[in-house]
Amino acid sequence: MNETATFYTLHLFHSKNTDMLNKKVENALNDQIKVEAESSQAYLAMACWAEINGYPGTSAFLYAHSDEERMHMLKLIRFVNDRGGKAIIAAISEPAKEFKNLQNIFALLLSHENNVTAAINNVVDVCLKEKDYTTHNFMQWYVSEQIEEETLAHHIIDQLNLIGNDKGALYFIDRDIATMKGGVAGADKGAKA
Repeated sequence: MNETATFYTLHLFHSKNTDMLNKKVENALNDQIKVEAESSQAYLAMACWAEINGYPGTSAFLYAHSDEERMHMLKLIRFVNDRGGKAIIAAISEPAKEFKNLQNIFALLLSHENNVTAAINNVVDVCLKEKDYTTHNFMQWYVSEQIEEETLAHHIIDQLNLIGNDKGALYFIDRDIATMKGGVAGADKGAKA
């Protein structure tokens, strides 16, 4: 096949692909893009608080978690655009700036992840109602990711509840949090994969 024929074939494939995203699904995905952006900013604000309040492990975990949420957003943006939709970058609300303690941060993180799960379930529901099985399949990665996110948040909260306000134990849990998925060690492992 010559260069012109290859270009025409690829252009034809892309043109066919551009009409494939249902408008209701596109709107639901754009709503999810905003949810992921807000998640990234919320975790960034938490990371800043942890960093200036003497929790370097937790701040590393939350900075990495913020980056991960941004990558989730970018993955959605690219999917929408690749499927012939138009990704919308919406304004987001300002996240909280102050937190009581680590228990408060991770309780808010879990609550936030529960809301993200509900939003993802909404996208999946729209996909099923609109019989968009391609997007439904794409969203299964997000469904699985949310199971991991919520499990991790529960695990950290359980550990924080066990130690209470013991400052020595808080030092060690902060150090351990850095090595959990999303923290420094987790980010290093992901970079090698």
